[in-house]
Amino acid sequence: MKKERVAVAMSGGKDSAVAASLLIDEGYDVFGVTMILSSESKHLKKTQNTCDYLNIPLYVVDYTSVFKDKVITPFCNEYLNGVTPNPCIVCNKQIKMGILLNWAISEGAAYLATGHYAKVSYDSKTGRFLLYKGKDKKKDQSYLLWSLDQTQLSHLKTPLGGLLKSEVSKIAEERGLFELEAESQEICFIPNDDYRSFLQGRLKDFISPGDIVDKTGKVLGRHQGLPFYTIGQRKGLGISHKEPLYVLNLNKEKNIVIVGEEKDLYKSSLVASNLNFIPFNVLDKEMAVEAQIRYNMMPSSATILPLSEDKVIVKFAQKQRAITPGQSVVFYQRDKVLGGAIIDFVR
Repeated sequence: MKKERVAVAMSGGKDSAVAASLLIDEGYDVFGVTMILSSESKHLKKTQNTCDYLNIPLYVVDYTSVFKDKVITPFCNEYLNGVTPNPCIVCNKQIKMGILLNWAISEGAAYLATGHYAKVSYDSKTGRFLLYKGKDKKKDQSYLLWSLDQTQLSHLKTPLGGLLKSEVSKIAEERGLFELEAESQEICFIPNDDYRSFLQGRLKDFISPGDIVDKTGKVLGRHQGLPFYTIGQRKGLGISHKEPLYVLNLNKEKNIVIVGEEKDLYKSSLVASNLNFIPFNVLDKEMAVEAQIRYNMMPSSATILPLSEDKVIVKFAQKQRAITPGQSVVFYQRDKVLGGAIIDFVR
């Protein structure tokens, strides 16, 4: 019987290497693929060494141009519009499980595997593929995969979903993969995670300084440009005040940064759009969920109510700190991912 082919998205790091090794153990016909997304391609040698060590072929695909169009340019434009995007979610949807998955299928692969700490399973009762949190709650990456549709989930394998990070590290050491990088940087295309310098280099002709004002409109200082600020930010405001001040809002039309005290950051509801639900297609009634407004934070009890087919209101049982337009709100029931949306504004 012919083995099913699996393409493993390789990054040069420990997680993807262990994912490939585990799939080999399961008897799949495994091959590696790594993406070139910018002129920076230091990971290629490490990835090739890993694949040589595992005795699997490695393919290299250059998506520099499409990555710029679909991820980097929208990322910059969102900041210019006064919102704070999460490019990893766009990349997972459009690049990894979009263009790369299609390429893998054209090469005869039945699946594309990644090193994400999340689980995918098939529910025979509903005939749908479901997404769950990974076993390691500290490393869980299901938040980053909420936008995947049924076709994408049906072709996704996540071998690390049932493992703790410590178990993955142990496997890597036992199999001679321990010299690989353990972690990748926060945003892969931004050198040293310095997004301000990155944005300055690409948006300098479009960024305009403006006023920093309080909630009453009183001018307290000057800002260097809206892309350099985000909701909840305290440092770098250059304002002397009797109480610590935080960024509450960014107003693109007036080109102002609105600041206030920390208590002003707490809000109880938001409106979100660009919906994607996983166990069902459309939310047609009020639903109790746990909602997570930022990666690497705990979900909180909430109720979601449909406003339209592509818009919901999320009402939290307890006020949330620094709800940020452009970020994702992801809905859970225990470990099951119900779906998510992009935060439009706070109510």
